[in-house]
Amino acid sequence: MYDMLFASHQGSWAFLPILFLIAFFLYRAGKPTGGRILRIILGIFYIIMIVSGVGLLFELGFPASYVIKGILAILLIGFMEMTLGKAKRGEGVAVWLTVVIAILVIVVLMGFGVIAF
Repeated sequence: MYDMLFASHQGSWAFLPILFLIAFFLYRAGKPTGGRILRIILGIFYIIMIVSGVGLLFELGFPASYVIKGILAILLIGFMEMTLGKAKRGEGVAVWLTVVIAILVIVVLMGFGVIAF
């Protein structure tokens, strides 16, 4: 069970940044239909990531570092959605995009064990 959860979690994390950037650039290019489709696909990957992450937390016994990683990942999803919404409306997104990139780097480094406590 652990291997299945880990593989689906890792795979969803591999696709999330790529799909986010494609949706972001589609919105910025003025193609809302493509961005809307990718947002739906992103939503599916969000669900896969959250469900597999919670399953991994149960399998591992809720270690504190992974709980914090999960909280940051949920915040990351919120900031990604906020950034895409602002890009769709044509508002300034530089600050939000910086926050998304910073949290993404922290979460990925925590996932690979580079940042541990």
